[in-house]
Amino acid sequence: MEVGFIGLGLMGRPMALNLLKAGHRLHVWSRREASLKPLVEAGAKGCGSARELAQAAEVVISMVADAPDVEKVALGADGVADGAGPQTIFVDMSTIAPSAARSIAWRLAERGVRMLDAPVSGGEAGAIAGTLTIMVGGPKAAFESVLPLFEAMGGKTTHIDEKAGAGQVAKACNQIITGVGVASLAEAFNFARKSGVDPAAVRQVLLGGLANSRILEHHGQRMVDRNFAPGFKSWMHLKDMRIVLSEGHALQVPLPSAAAAAQLYSAMSGSGLGEEDSVAMLKLFEAMSGGSDDMRGAQ
Repeated sequence: MEVGFIGLGLMGRPMALNLLKAGHRLHVWSRREASLKPLVEAGAKGCGSARELAQAAEVVISMVADAPDVEKVALGADGVADGAGPQTIFVDMSTIAPSAARSIAWRLAERGVRMLDAPVSGGEAGAIAGTLTIMVGGPKAAFESVLPLFEAMGGKTTHIDEKAGAGQVAKACNQIITGVGVASLAEAFNFARKSGVDPAAVRQVLLGGLANSRILEHHGQRMVDRNFAPGFKSWMHLKDMRIVLSEGHALQVPLPSAAAAAQLYSAMSGSGLGEEDSVAMLKLFEAMSGGSDDMRGAQ
């Protein structure tokens, strides 16, 4: 399949490489020349604009930072819509507001382009391994056409609903659970440390009880190891929590736990932890509690 890929950062680059490994013919475009180089060297064809890329591809995938970026590459000057043909499918795998996904989908439909919103969960590790969880909203027929591409990038793909934005709703739910979960874990581990008990031992026993979860398994281990290298930067989780709260306000839905977690992610960004992984929430709790006995390992 002729595939276009826009957005070759922390997540997009390994996702695009997995499409190449699966045998798809890949066309790539990025605003930064340096981002194109690894993909071109791996066999992709570099393009001069999103429009040029869309002219060459049956399916165009974007993996960019936020809704304005998606709107620009999809609908802006020399964007995907300018180069798309009657059968082009545009797949946005970024995390943006459901309302923004609906708006972009409707505007693309007016120009004859079908859109799927297909955000992912799994972080950089999942992108590299090709084990991402992919949640998809949009036309079922378009989903079935794109499924082989999803299977090359992910371990589990689910079509949520034909409604535009349905995938982003599922991702927002994911971010509520993971955002609050990481904050709860950091709070618990800091409580254990301040009580004179090893968080590693606490984590081990909790793995066998009702508190067990993927968050405890994966993020808990990273906290124990003090591995704060970014797989999913905390400023990105803050961005996602802002999306959740904005959508909640529009729906008049109470989101008290998400609001509290959003404040903590905001505090992380404000205290210089924005570029670290969200598990660095532990460092924030430690700082609020007078510091950690092993803060040297956090530097």
